[in-house]
Amino acid sequence: MRANVSRQGFALIEALVALTIVAVAGLGFVDLTAQAARSASRTREVEEQLAQEDRLLTAYALLDRQDLEQRIGRVIVGEYALTVERLDWSLYRVGVGIGWSAPDLVTVIYRPGPSDDQ
Repeated sequence: MRANVSRQGFALIEALVALTIVAVAGLGFVDLTAQAARSASRTREVEEQLAQEDRLLTAYALLDRQDLEQRIGRVIVGEYALTVERLDWSLYRVGVGIGWSAPDLVTVIYRPGPSDDQ
């Protein structure tokens, strides 16, 4: 009888250990799922920000030479900082980003001058 009670005690301990293992694995899975959800949310935010920056950069890329000359320097447009620099007589560098840190997107625009039209 005592051996039978001892086996039942071990079976109970084994069941508790198995339940603990399953619970720890479940917590790890829940944490992994939460991290994946946060990562997807952050990715959507960054993607939306870059799409807005791209629209602003495209608008500046459509400007003619005279408009680009008037906009040389740094300016805040909404929450974005735009930088327009003249690299050469015909080349303009336009960068856009959040705040005054390094721009997220940069392009170089060619606008021929009067002597380049020949």
